[in-house]
Amino acid sequence: MTTELINEAATTLHGAARPISGSAHDYDRLLDLIGNRRLVLIGEASHGTHEFYRERARITRRLIDERGFTVVAVEGDWPDAYRVNRYVMGMSSDRDADSALRGFQRFPTWMWRNHDVLSFVQWLRARNDSQVYPREKVRFYGLDLYSLRTSIEAVVDYLDRVDPAEAARARERYSCFDHVGADGQAYGYSTAYQGATPCENEAVAQLLELRRRSDLYLRRDGWVAEDEQFYAEQNARLVRDAEEYYHQMYRAEVSSWNLRDLHMAGTLDALVSHLDHQGSGNPTKVVVWEHNSHVGDARATAMGDRGEFNVGQLARQRYGDEAVLIGFSTYDGRVTAASEWGAPAERKHVRPARPGSHESLLHAVGLPQFWVSTSDGAVKETLTAPRLERAIGVIYRPETELQSHYFEAHLASQFDAIIHIDRTRALEPLEPTALWKRGEPPETYPTGL
Repeated sequence: MTTELINEAATTLHGAARPISGSAHDYDRLLDLIGNRRLVLIGEASHGTHEFYRERARITRRLIDERGFTVVAVEGDWPDAYRVNRYVMGMSSDRDADSALRGFQRFPTWMWRNHDVLSFVQWLRARNDSQVYPREKVRFYGLDLYSLRTSIEAVVDYLDRVDPAEAARARERYSCFDHVGADGQAYGYSTAYQGATPCENEAVAQLLELRRRSDLYLRRDGWVAEDEQFYAEQNARLVRDAEEYYHQMYRAEVSSWNLRDLHMAGTLDALVSHLDHQGSGNPTKVVVWEHNSHVGDARATAMGDRGEFNVGQLARQRYGDEAVLIGFSTYDGRVTAASEWGAPAERKHVRPARPGSHESLLHAVGLPQFWVSTSDGAVKETLTAPRLERAIGVIYRPETELQSHYFEAHLASQFDAIIHIDRTRALEPLEPTALWKRGEPPETYPTGL
């Protein structure tokens, strides 16, 4: 794109941009755009950017206070998030929000054990404590499926309380997993390369048996019993789906990405159905917090070209106009990320966005932070053209940034609105390491791609 065309596109965006200043009215028009719709999926362009978490929480608080949203569902493991849910609902022995977040021990711990999430959970508990009726309290759930072992333990613990004989049978079924190590990746590797017997039948049998006995377990009165049975059933469903996910991880017969997002979308559907059943007739409204790559419609990106789908696409297909997809972007700054899976968190420099990318175009608008609706006529036309888009997950490799972190996307079709923070700061973990505190000096920037 020539300089003249870039300037023309930037001028168009500037005319439609709504600056973000920290004012209480920053998102008035965004709430107007959302209206009475029941699903708002809010992304992040990295798993380690302070401003993404901060602004997402600001929007979510307003959706809760002004639009009647009662669920926050995040890209976190189901049992770990449910510990937070118990805390914000006033049903746990955790003394504070920090304790409630200690279930998040799996890499990357900083993704949920950070100061921005801590602040939001504290706010959520205080807000819920002021509500008289349980249905008016806001719940906190996880959509992800990595917690194979923890979910097995949760199913057995639940059955120990309500049906000890069935708990013994569940232990026997789940003992199939005992010969493959302590985590899902070890299970997948063992079934793919070491001839281990898959545990699919046992995982399915336990889920079906839990569902078959649900009426028996729910003879106890009250919504708490319903919630606990639902929690256990979703853990059993997670074990079934995680078994398939890790089984396919090394076989590549089915896209493990699709299996994961199908599980997350299915968990979202189950939450809506469960809470609609418990509710007073008003439809359940859910805010989803996940990465842009899960929230933005995959059909508008290179993912769709590869045959992959995601939660945002499935939400649009299932709920139509009831779902709103909101993405984030940044031009440069710093990010909390690791150099490889399982490595310590680092505070890394984010390289300036590549020329010709969506981030570079948004940078040319000349505002430090703003949001824009992609459905506005001229904006939609400007952002429909395919451009590179950057995605930083929990790993950031600036030395191979083009290959590792950029993909082609049609931004106007991917999101209903985009929030751009031109220069961003790193998310602060609750337990920052010396490596994170030291940060990455500027001279470590690679000189080329």
